[in-house]
Amino acid sequence: MDESFCLPFRDRAQAAGLLAERLLAWRGRKPLVLAIPRGAVPMGRIIANRLEGELDVVLVRKIPSAIEPELAVGAVDEHGTVELAPYFNRTRTGMEWVDVQAREQVALMRRRRSAYGPSAEVAGRGVIVVDDGLATGSTMAAALRVLKRRDPGRLVACVPVASAQAVALVAPLCDEVVVLATPFNFTSVSRNYEVFPQVEEAEVLCLLDGRT
Repeated sequence: MDESFCLPFRDRAQAAGLLAERLLAWRGRKPLVLAIPRGAVPMGRIIANRLEGELDVVLVRKIPSAIEPELAVGAVDEHGTVELAPYFNRTRTGMEWVDVQAREQVALMRRRRSAYGPSAEVAGRGVIVVDDGLATGSTMAAALRVLKRRDPGRLVACVPVASAQAVALVAPLCDEVVVLATPFNFTSVSRNYEVFPQVEEAEVLCLLDGRT
């Protein structure tokens, strides 16, 4: 980790290029780069191209707080497994809310999986999981737990920026965490980018097809 890294990043493309530089040891080893949709998919394409690897997605979705919708209280994978954030408070966000939100997100992920096609083979491969940043780390943690059950050869979590708490959460779930910056005053992922547009579904499909 580089505590002194100059923030904010210009955009996701710049951040992805910097991450690719940190991952050059993977070039020629045909890594599987798994991006967390949708924001990380453009980054995943850049990294996969630089490393001569394969790009796919790992489907996990945030579960918002019932009180503060911008705050994630956990995440759910496409199989319905819920990962609650360490600070989850049942008195503020009840489990009934979590269950409803989880079902909605699973339905969305099933539609996306149908559009994206079957997931790539993980067993025995070097797998690099990419997101555009970690605030709570619950989404990345859910992705890593899912992937560990599929027996990768080596599992790497890769992000440009993260809170220290998020890094501490995900580090035990993978073989390596690659992160460029862990700012002390971390508030949100988007504030660490000058330009942070929403990534549309059509762009994701083109990127997965290798057309952009």
